[in-house]
Amino acid sequence: MKNQDYHKSITTTVSAEEAFQKISSVSQWWTANFKGSAENLNDVFTLRFGENTFTLQAVEVVPHKKLVLLVTDCHMPWLKDKTEWKNTKIVFEISEGKNQTRIDMTHVGLVPGVECYNVCEVGWNQYVGESIPELLATGKGILYDD
Repeated sequence: MKNQDYHKSITTTVSAEEAFQKISSVSQWWTANFKGSAENLNDVFTLRFGENTFTLQAVEVVPHKKLVLLVTDCHMPWLKDKTEWKNTKIVFEISEGKNQTRIDMTHVGLVPGVECYNVCEVGWNQYVGESIPELLATGKGILYDD
């Protein structure tokens, strides 16, 4: 059976070390409305998009290889279940090949059928498919803030 959690893969020519460092610098690719840190195990940070807020904790950190962020709290006022992302995990897995580095991002718990899937899929496609590659290539991500 195919895993239905949201998933996106990208490749880059930067090292796994550089990719990990830039991905853990969340305010550089996700939103500037960011407080806290995502660089070390148990770091906690909060993101804000208008009235939407998300609090995440780094629950697994394997330098240059893996970053797992647990959504510990959220408020998405446009959804019936305003805490739909709570207890979901955002997983970045990084693997370095001969001439490129692959980044796999999976949002565990964001599956077709949950209320925000279609809107959140578009958002993740922008962040993972556009902002992170831009950050890796130029040093500046594309922030989609209000």
